Amino acid sequence: MSRPVLAAVAAAVLLAGTATACGSSDGGNSADPKPSGPVTAGDDHGLPSLPTSFPTSLDDLKKWEQAYKDGGWKNWDRSTWLRKAADFVNPVIDGLWSDDRMKGADQNDHPVAGDIAADQGRTDPAPAPVRARPVTTPYHDNAPGLGKLFFDGPKGSMVCSATVVQEPAHPGKSNLVWTAGHCVHAGKSGGWYRNVAFVPSYDDGGLDARALKGASRDVLAPFGVWWADGASTSDQWIASGSEKGGSGSPYDFAVLHVTPEEGAGGKSLQETVGAALPVWFDAPSVTRIGTLGAWGYPAAAPYDGQRMYACQGRPGRLSVDPSAPTEYRIGCTMTGGSSGGGWFATRPDGKTALVSNTSIGPVTNTWLAGPRLGAEAKKVFDGVSQKFS
Repeated sequence: MSRPVLAAVAAAVLLAGTATACGSSDGGNSADPKPSGPVTAGDDHGLPSLPTSFPTSLDDLKKWEQAYKDGGWKNWDRSTWLRKAADFVNPVIDGLWSDDRMKGADQNDHPVAGDIAADQGRTDPAPAPVRARPVTTPYHDNAPGLGKLFFDGPKGSMVCSATVVQEPAHPGKSNLVWTAGHCVHAGKSGGWYRNVAFVPSYDDGGLDARALKGASRDVLAPFGVWWADGASTSDQWIASGSEKGGSGSPYDFAVLHVTPEEGAGGKSLQETVGAALPVWFDAPSVTRIGTLGAWGYPAAAPYDGQRMYACQGRPGRLSVDPSAPTEYRIGCTMTGGSSGGGWFATRPDGKTALVSNTSIGPVTNTWLAGPRLGAEAKKVFDGVSQKFS
């Protein structure tokens, strides 16, 4: 089926030029944007090189898109990967996320030491481990709007978890997805990841890896594959986010705008999956919020990454940086792959809302922590929403 790929790339470039997250992911050493020249082959692997800045003409756009599809996205040379923070471009490559690629994607966890020092702010004693429980199937009935996020990075194909969220600018027709910042951007050590795609209700029937052997793409992606055509994360994550140690985790959140792989023009993501969760910005502190639940697709042992799990409990406080907001922390045995998965609580009006996302956990896999969504998170959310309104 033909699709307006070029239009999707153009929308991404428009977002890139005006995204609210601005600054350089390499601490300011990236070159200023310049018009991109002709695309030529030239990296060490025989792959087409990508321009170091986003296209500035239709001709540039066509050349960039073709180079990307021909394998240029595999070039992770540091000089081209460390770009301006706003430079998110993610053209659709039909069928790239095949069943085998999805099943083989690895987790992208960000471990920290198990004994966070109590003098780094307001930190409560570590909670007792809470064993993650399998979510009842089918997921589209029992955990609607949740799914897996796939992307490519220097280490290969990776996976996180994500949630469809409501968009006030488009009531009932949201195309927004909430996840962790480290699931779309490498933080201070790199740039935006590539081929970012969301699969709602992944493996809806909850089959394990053995049962999924030979399963069709429709089994894994019953509601289709949705590619990010816009993304934003916090300035703080881009400036200080770290693969280990928890740096940047109080601001480790991201918002995506997505479009279906088969082409725009049909139903929105929310209409397709039948659900979207409201985001509860400035939710109460841990002493007043009550029970929190964390959902996700843990991929590191002892889990296989194919099934959804959840943990619930009363949160405590975690601080990895005394100058940053305190995070929520709950006991949970989920491992890498659950990163980006939504945390939910009941609002005073009785409705369930997203209040955080999984950011970090210890190497012992006994707890998870996620940022409290305040003014910075609202700015990221509003920025993406406004660019597509």
